Amino acid sequence: MHGIDRRDFLKSGSLAAGAGGLAVLAPRRVFGAEANSRIKLGVIGCGGRGLWIAHHFARHAGYEIHAIADYFQSLADAAGNALKVDKSRCFSGLSGYRKLIAAGVDAVALETPPYCFPEHARAAVDAGLHVYMAKPVAVDVPGTLQIGALGKKATENKRCFLVDFQVPTDPHNREAVKRVHEGAIGRVAMIQTCYLAGQFADPPLTDNVESRLRRLVWVNDVALGGAYHVNAGIHGVDAGLWVARARPVSATGISSRGRPNPHGDSHDQFSVSFEFADGTIMNHVGTHLNAPFHVRCVAYGQTGIMEMGYVGEAFVRKGSQPYKGGEIDNLYTAGAVRNIDTFHKNITGGDFANPTVEPSVDSTLATILGREAALRRTKMTMEELLKENKRIEPDLRGLKA
Repeated sequence: MHGIDRRDFLKSGSLAAGAGGLAVLAPRRVFGAEANSRIKLGVIGCGGRGLWIAHHFARHAGYEIHAIADYFQSLADAAGNALKVDKSRCFSGLSGYRKLIAAGVDAVALETPPYCFPEHARAAVDAGLHVYMAKPVAVDVPGTLQIGALGKKATENKRCFLVDFQVPTDPHNREAVKRVHEGAIGRVAMIQTCYLAGQFADPPLTDNVESRLRRLVWVNDVALGGAYHVNAGIHGVDAGLWVARARPVSATGISSRGRPNPHGDSHDQFSVSFEFADGTIMNHVGTHLNAPFHVRCVAYGQTGIMEMGYVGEAFVRKGSQPYKGGEIDNLYTAGAVRNIDTFHKNITGGDFANPTVEPSVDSTLATILGREAALRRTKMTMEELLKENKRIEPDLRGLKA
């Protein structure tokens, strides 16, 4: 990323809405498929990345930023001013997302803490809207499975549903993984992944959760952000699952809180080993103590090796199809821009296959499995995790409706 820390883009993330009851809205008009049509977009979550990605949507000729929602009225107003959205369509509070959905949008971009994603996505899909959302798709198993079901419902309803992972969009990453899938390095026996970065601010807790809803503080809280491993480490884990083309069957791990004076309950140091049904092993290491941003995936095959990730180079060495590869350039921005363009092309072209949903569900489940196995310091199977189906709820008392 040429010295750019991705956290610099994310210093004021906030919550757009929470646990209000869902109003099932009548599906609005079907968006026309004419190539020159502009998609009316509503952005839910206007903190750091939310406002940043909204500007990238606005720069794309195929979108009009039509409505804004954020839990904090000040952030909604600031985003509305920056994006030239009429103040009557800038909403706040826990119910802001419902007002936005009813404001005449064709699609929504979800950029809130991931606890909110299942509820917001359900309301959008029920209203007949297209959905663009950040990762991870949820913080717990029930929410993750709900996103999988909503992706299928969107396809049935001829709507687009795209999850914004950036690693699979890079052309060098894509070519390297393609060759592995074609057998270039033989059977993959071992995968190593990592997510190394700095920590997020974790100030003392106050009377209610509102103080945790800005500047990515919520990453420290399992119920709001899923924990560091699920929210951030998922980039590395998702890359490994892309190579493996499978969900892990079990995980064994250990984790701890290494940051000074922690207040949130999330661990920030992780070492997790995943096992796949075919015997492949994947080891993941994550730390959030002052490390330079580094996310990589290395696949060791019987005849060669492949490397790729979020930074550095992607390549294949030895094997039957070596690939010189190249630099993974500015992926934080380039990946989002590619996904924004793909979302537009899929909507206007009538492509509702929604291929990002299933792998995003798998990687979210895998990181939840790793988080739980590491917290319990035991081996846990995916079957046990799914059977347990544990729901995690934050305490939202005291927040404004």
